[in-house]
Amino acid sequence: MPAVNGVMMQYFHWYLPADGSLWNELAERAQTLADIGVTSVWLPPAYKGVGGGMDVGYGVYDMYDLGEFDQKGSVRTKYGTKDEYVTAIEAARAAGIRVYADVVLNHKLGADHTEKVTATPFNPENRLEAIGEPRTIEACTHFTFSGRDGKHCDMEWHWWHFSSVDYDAATEDDGAIFLLEDKAFDTEVDLEKGGFDFLMGCDLDMSHPEVQGALKQWGEWYLDTTDVDGFRFDAVKHVRAGFFPDWLMHCRQHVGRPLFAVGEYWSGDIEALHHFIDVTGGDVTLFDAPLHYNFMAASQQGRDYDLRTIFDGTLVQQQPALAVTLVENHDSQPLQSLESVVESWFKPLAYALILLRQEGYPCLFYADYYGAHYVDTDDKGDEQEIWMDSHQWLIDKFLDARHTYAHGDQYDYFDHANTVGWTHRGTAENPGGMAVVISNGDGGHKWMQVGQPNTKYIDTTEHIEEPVTTNDEGWGEFFCSAGSVSVWVPRTSK
Repeated sequence: MPAVNGVMMQYFHWYLPADGSLWNELAERAQTLADIGVTSVWLPPAYKGVGGGMDVGYGVYDMYDLGEFDQKGSVRTKYGTKDEYVTAIEAARAAGIRVYADVVLNHKLGADHTEKVTATPFNPENRLEAIGEPRTIEACTHFTFSGRDGKHCDMEWHWWHFSSVDYDAATEDDGAIFLLEDKAFDTEVDLEKGGFDFLMGCDLDMSHPEVQGALKQWGEWYLDTTDVDGFRFDAVKHVRAGFFPDWLMHCRQHVGRPLFAVGEYWSGDIEALHHFIDVTGGDVTLFDAPLHYNFMAASQQGRDYDLRTIFDGTLVQQQPALAVTLVENHDSQPLQSLESVVESWFKPLAYALILLRQEGYPCLFYADYYGAHYVDTDDKGDEQEIWMDSHQWLIDKFLDARHTYAHGDQYDYFDHANTVGWTHRGTAENPGGMAVVISNGDGGHKWMQVGQPNTKYIDTTEHIEEPVTTNDEGWGEFFCSAGSVSVWVPRTSK
């Protein structure tokens, strides 16, 4: 589980340049990240994808190739070489930052050979509906990893290690999901599309003993090689949920220490997240996708959104100890399949809501912190220029306030549709208190108690210049500008 007051950063975004520089960049920035209050980083998939040095990492080809072998057109991955990856992890841990590896266990792509196998085509939009009779297909399911030549692991993958594929190489048919002979779709998955077991490529058969053994063996090797502190599981709603606690227990026993885990169950349905948590016994925290969708809606609706409801139907509201809160991620970026952009004006408010409250384990997004600019080319060759604003200055202010003042009891003042606030009263060890006010409409104010009598407070965001002085009982009138956030902290001699 995360440490109290911890902050994670997703240290990548989808459109980073494919120049192999990310691992070296992290090694150089590790101490700076620790100094601002980042306590853990989630790194992108480090193994070779079907796109070689251009692959973001989710088109998994060889999980034993961390940028060490000449496969798929390159030795390095998009982010660098194996040695650079290990060095970056060592630098982060030396700075006191925990490292979480992105693990994609659902599928493989880029097979080296095809295999003939009997398969039944199913409707991609309804996995309960067969749309043809069983027939022989050529499935792209034989993985030999010849560039690695058996180093680290000599297992080859065949069709029987998978349950379904989405392509028949013989007919070039990609309009169905082909369920392979003697296989079945997993039922312990999200119920969307009749059962969302299949996602892409060659879907691993998690019930096959050789697959289970292979993934556990890989987990041992990966931990021995990298010494990471935990995992971010990709696409958990497409994998039999019971697999994860079993795999985690094996890995924890192997290293003899705790390993953190967070899953990407990307759904706005809070009951689906609760069900996954129940099945896994709370062993895997989850990203709070419903909260992200609330942020998106609030950013689009402006003053018409009722801020009193911002946490309604979210994991951080209902199971805060298991919620990793986020504003944006790589999948929600423009032009992605799960595009759900939180508009830039609202992001400071959203980051205040995840960084300056007690509940949840907040996760920063690389592109929100550093900004991003990229050009995307679609299938027709048309280019679209994308800009994402950097909110680094304000996020740094929030992180400093979180570390210094976000202590003690938290009191909420969510009593107005457009202006809400909360305070932290401070503790004997960390006195001073803090007040936060956000508005999605006109400039607003809140009469709130911080517990510090006759104390002068200033807005650390510098949006409001005039200080506020509390009365004899520690109450004060705290302000914020229109469509903005203000964070009030005690004035010091600095």
